Amino acid sequence: MNKVMGVKLWCLIIILSIIWGASFFFVEIAVERMTPLTIVLCRVGFAAFLLLGFVWFTGRKMPKKFGIWGALLALGALNNVIPFSLITWGQSHIDSSQAAILNATAPVFSVILAHFLTKDEPLTKNRLIGVLFGWGGVAILIGIDALNGVGLKIAGQVAVLGAALLYAFAAIFGRRFKEIDPVVVAAGMLTGSTIIMIPLTFMMEQPLSLNPTTGTWMALFGLSAISTALAYIIYFYVLSKAGATNILLVTFLIPVSAIFLGMMVLGESLRWNAFAGMALIFTGLIFIDGRLLKRLKK
Repeated sequence: MNKVMGVKLWCLIIILSIIWGASFFFVEIAVERMTPLTIVLCRVGFAAFLLLGFVWFTGRKMPKKFGIWGALLALGALNNVIPFSLITWGQSHIDSSQAAILNATAPVFSVILAHFLTKDEPLTKNRLIGVLFGWGGVAILIGIDALNGVGLKIAGQVAVLGAALLYAFAAIFGRRFKEIDPVVVAAGMLTGSTIIMIPLTFMMEQPLSLNPTTGTWMALFGLSAISTALAYIIYFYVLSKAGATNILLVTFLIPVSAIFLGMMVLGESLRWNAFAGMALIFTGLIFIDGRLLKRLKK
């Protein structure tokens, strides 16, 4: 059953969409001077440090069981390490606006996976229509260029789609933590992500040899402190007050803020297929969510 949201929760959802939309903007700046894995390491490492401090300051306790930490490492890989790396690499070949639109397909993947991997979320008629609209939007967004061979631009788009798929897997896997404080889960997940990223980054890249500018460091700070640590605190607060269905509304708004920042600050431009693809993806999300359709039938 959907929970009724007041002005405060609506404002927090809008703020969260802006914060997460800005993450694509921050990445677009960071990839100009830093390598993908190094960016991800800075993002999860600093965010973990801040969230662990928040856990300590608020009197929460981190889990002590080895099994829980093993699961948090797996969640970190699914929800942070691999998707963050894919998005960051993808954005070295496509605009931040396009990456945000493609990332909005995560609920489409979630609907398909939930049908096969869970017992309480079957693929209804409306959800199936939503999936078809979503994939139609992806097809238009990628465009006929895909027929000419897989170039770096197509590879970048596929990488972001892969990240969206992993977010869907992570959402289902994350259900096992429903009895644990969500903020503790976020802190543990980011800590696990950092543990994975440290050796991975130093084996595959040379982060100490990079020469980031002041703008790069500011982008990394915004990416980790605002678009990751603060975003998770807001997300889990809204989740506890408004429920999982209402938090889905963030997905509709993230590309809007990402496109605005990309066009106004970075000078990005979008072709007609980007807007057409976004319209179809949003239509699909409306069918998947279902609430607007129910109101129109009244």
